[in-house]
Amino acid sequence: MDNEIFLDIGLFYSVLIGLIKEPSKAFSVQCGLSSVESAILMTMVHKFIKANTPNIRTLVVLICLSVFYACSSNEEMPDERLIEKDLYDQAQIRLKNENFSTAIISLETLESRFPFGRYAEQAQAELIYAYYKNFEYEASRSAADRFINLHPRHPHTSYAYYIKGLSSFTDDSGLFARFLGSDLSKRDMDPAQSSFDDLSEFLSRYPESKYAPHAKQRMIYLRNLLAKHEMHVAGYYMERRAYLAAIGRAKYVIEHIPNTPQTPFALSVLVEAYGMLDYQELKQSNLEVLKSNFPGFSIKEDSVTEKRSWVNVISLGFFGDKGIPAPDA
Repeated sequence: MDNEIFLDIGLFYSVLIGLIKEPSKAFSVQCGLSSVESAILMTMVHKFIKANTPNIRTLVVLICLSVFYACSSNEEMPDERLIEKDLYDQAQIRLKNENFSTAIISLETLESRFPFGRYAEQAQAELIYAYYKNFEYEASRSAADRFINLHPRHPHTSYAYYIKGLSSFTDDSGLFARFLGSDLSKRDMDPAQSSFDDLSEFLSRYPESKYAPHAKQRMIYLRNLLAKHEMHVAGYYMERRAYLAAIGRAKYVIEHIPNTPQTPFALSVLVEAYGMLDYQELKQSNLEVLKSNFPGFSIKEDSVTEKRSWVNVISLGFFGDKGIPAPDA
């Protein structure tokens, strides 16, 4: 009985697919079915529906979903007959509509079909942007490196350096970081340092770039984050009475990452650590520097935390901030 039902399901599915694809041929000779066979199939379908009424709705839903998925997949894939200009225009429409996943498909297709075409270099630059906006940061960084190596003197090379620096550190773009404001200074800072170095290289090469102001703001943020990480480690050492190690971290912030919101915290660590080690002169000298330069300092302050607009908060960080621009056309 189960085998018969399984066979009936298979035949029923085949008939429906035939009706969807070519209704006029579903029960015709062209499909390899005689009129007698068609009548038999229709009888079996009727029998199947009658015997399996409770399950027929589920089957129809599954078939509709499979057809819908196939149609949607076909819409995403570019037509093989599209010429270079059509592919480029399709990619531009998808980028404009912020359909970045489908824009990536169009741009990759354009680059693979026309590697030496008129829009190949522009497609490579826009792929860097599309990957970044689609949260594929490693792919964006790789695409930027590839563009830099292939086109070291191209007008979009500065953009590739810029996005490469932004893609190196993206921990603050995650959902929890956006909504909950998690303390990123307690994480591994190697990506942040890499991003800082990449943006520093970008600014040294293209100080007059239109992307330079945002790169500078990003570097200030990363610099403060790196300093806060050092102070987090210094606090860890202080809790465990490793005062010399804490002093080393605090002095590193003062000497190598100066003029950050963490500078007064570093001085306060020096004052406390030297006091615990009974180095009264060093304690007093650092206390005087702290009082003279930061008279209103309070240990409870934490000015590294970014102030966020209410729009940014309620939208989980997806709105309320300046977006990353696409490369010029």
